[in-house]
Formats: sequence, structure tokens, C-alpha cells
Amino acid sequence: MTQPTLRTRRLTLVPLTDEHLELETELDSDPEVMRYLTGRALTRAEVERAHHRRRAAAHKVSGLGFWVGFAEDGFVGWWILQPPHGPDQPDIAGEADLGYRLLRRRWRCGYASEGAKELIRYGFTDLGLNRIFAQTMAVNTASRATMAAAGLSFVRAFISAGTYDDPVPGAEQGEVEYDITRATWQQRHDATPSPQTPSLTD
Repeated sequence: MTQPTLRTRRLTLVPLTDEHLELETELDSDPEVMRYLTGRALTRAEVERAHHRRRAAAHKVSGLGFWVGFAEDGFVGWWILQPPHGPDQPDIAGEADLGYRLLRRRWRCGYASEGAKELIRYGFTDLGLNRIFAQTMAVNTASRATMAAAGLSFVRAFISAGTYDDPVPGAEQGEVEYDITRATWQQRHDATPSPQTPSLTD
């Protein structure tokens, strides 16, 4: 299946296309946005290479990929649900890596967890995934709070097996992984009371 457009109360998440490159450039050129990723703003050439990698992620497993998020007043950021990749993510069928990156002016508005919750719902109900996980630097407290707000729980702390020519400050403290399984998500979903229909006497 191809990536669908997803909607939440405040967000419309559309599959990443080439027309979104300028938005990615705006996002990745902010050094604060990239603080725990590269430690610096990306150049235009680096953003273009990243864009092509992001587009390619949508072709590895049907239905997975990147989504660009918009609120009523414009661009918010992007979200990803992609196959496991890299030295710290074993390639296990039925699992996916969750991520998000938002404009600085969109921080602390609840958008990150709102979009993440929708991708989790989509991953379990539409794609039949078994487990969704997210990873970040241990010192990235804001991203860890978003993971928890989206329903993920701490799994492990680890030192990345990857090598970096220019390590990001704080990388020496390692990384963390959070996750949620379909069984846990379903159990919580079933336990959530559905809205009651008002009676004629209410």
C-alpha cells in the first residue's frame, strides 16, 4: 500500500514529495533543531542528500515513510515511520522506527506527540506492525518527553555502534530507546472509554 494522508485534530500529515524540499531546508538550517542530530545546521547540499534518503525510505516497506505535517497556519515539521536501519536497529519484520522533527517555533505546542500518536495508530491498525520504537540521545530530554507523551516506554540505554567524524556534544552519555507493542497499544485503546451519547434528559 502507498502512504496515505493522515489527519489528527490539528494536523494534516501528507507523504513527503519533492515539492517539500524547501520546507526541509528551512527546518534543517536551524542549528537548534539539529542540536542533538548533527550539532549544527545542514548545508543545502546536505539537505538535498537527506531528502533523497527520506524519499527512498518510502520504497523499502509498503506504507512506511516520511510525512510532512501542516496545521491551519502552515508547516509544522515532519514525522517518520520507517523500517529499522543502522547498526543499533536490527532489521526485524513487523517493527518500525518512529521519529519527528519540528520547527523551533512549533515546539512545546503538543504537535510532536500528536503526530506521533497518529503514526502509532496507523502502524498498528493499518499496517499490522508488532512493535514501534524510537531512539534519541540520552541528553535530549525534550524528545524523550515526547516519546513518553506518545505512549512509548523506556527500553534501554546504550552506546551507539555507529562512528562519527564529529561527535555531537552529549553523545558520550549514550542513547536511549523507547517502544510500544501492538498488544500494549491495543490494551490501552480498549481500556479508553468511548464518548457517551447524551440522553434526552442531559
